[in-house]
Amino acid sequence: MSRQKSQMKREGWLMDRKTKLTKRFHRDEKSWERDPFVFIDSGKPIPNKPALLKRRDYLHLADATKEWERLRTEGWTSVKPQWGIEAEASL
Repeated sequence: MSRQKSQMKREGWLMDRKTKLTKRFHRDEKSWERDPFVFIDSGKPIPNKPALLKRRDYLHLADATKEWERLRTEGWTSVKPQWGIEAEASL
């Protein structure tokens, strides 16, 4: 197993603090063992309403890692889950 693959958590969240655009990076569990791919969901959290989901990308783990690192260098910050079951559990 590659170092990169073994180190990735099940999901991670980044937010652009200026626009509130948020990205959720999460594993495609069906592909993970043979050829790891990652879903990247983009949207905006809306208080007391479902999030406005705008886009879903599907990238190989190496490309998703590059995208995560690029966003971090642009000032995006790690945040707790912003929508879904994970967000409700953290309230």
